[in-house]
Amino acid sequence: MKDLRVWWLLFVLCWIGCASGGDVVNVRELSNSSEITKGLEAGDIKQLEEAKRALQSKSDPYNLHQVLQKTQSYTVEEYLRIHGREMLTAKSDYRVGGMDVLDITVYEEQDLTRKNVRVSSDGFISFPLIGRVYVENMTTNEIENTLSRMLSEGGFLRDAHVAVMVTEYKSKQYMVLGSVKTPGTYPLTAQERVLDAISRSGGIDFEKGGNRGMIIRTENPGTPQERKVVIKIDLPGLMKGGNQVSNIVLADKDLLYIPPAEQFFIIGQVEKPGSYLYKENQISLVEAISMAGGFTRIAARNRTRIIRVEDGVEKIIEVRVDEITDAGKKGQDVLVKPGDVIVIPESIF
Repeated sequence: MKDLRVWWLLFVLCWIGCASGGDVVNVRELSNSSEITKGLEAGDIKQLEEAKRALQSKSDPYNLHQVLQKTQSYTVEEYLRIHGREMLTAKSDYRVGGMDVLDITVYEEQDLTRKNVRVSSDGFISFPLIGRVYVENMTTNEIENTLSRMLSEGGFLRDAHVAVMVTEYKSKQYMVLGSVKTPGTYPLTAQERVLDAISRSGGIDFEKGGNRGMIIRTENPGTPQERKVVIKIDLPGLMKGGNQVSNIVLADKDLLYIPPAEQFFIIGQVEKPGSYLYKENQISLVEAISMAGGFTRIAARNRTRIIRVEDGVEKIIEVRVDEITDAGKKGQDVLVKPGDVIVIPESIF
């Protein structure tokens, strides 16, 4: 019996010595999936599987990953420096296109006034006396001048005063996707900006995220020079009124995308396991555990594991949390990344 007690004491001392030694943080590639589930109960393992499925399904809900990966990305300021501030911020008249609807008034001859004149798909309108008129990509002012000139040249009216107004915008569209109340496609009207698009799509759904924003823009559409670029929007600054430069004028075929908030998961021996939105610039492991209500009394605190995928490689980060919090090694706390799964097993004692 005495020998047994001595053996047990030596085992405990050895275990304590081993537990207090070694690196606070150890990172290695995951070689076996059983390393993740070690020390977890059946319910925790089920949560872990659900977390992985959730991350896979939410990582790219609109299949934009390949587009974004291959597309040149700019901040608003960078884009304006390259393309000219006036092109995106100065007032410019709307340019008419196919399927738009116009009201045309001729003040000197009310019989020529026409309501609900639809622009054909190939860019023409029909007008009394002068027939078909090509108006594609013209401003309303340019259409007014064109009609006035043609009436004069045809000998119908001299110095005709013509007014043109767009009553239905149909030719140009943009999309709003992501964390908004009513994502979808919307007709582009004159001088419509990012905040207008957010308003038309019902506003940002902050419960799902909405701390980032981007415009995927098609430049030179329909030409050999067509290409896509990404313009990153300072959404928090824009919504708070501090960065109005991000409230840029939208263009035809723009896609305003407000990605859902990224998330991380905590599985195992914490008071409130589950998913958490990653809304801060930085969240440390200790802070994440605190967000989850802290450890349970049976948590194996020094066997905390973070499962992380980087460049397609699944890694396991082993962290001795007590040595960070109790031994004054807060500088070795690990920053949590979006998509991380934090696993806290049950203690064997």
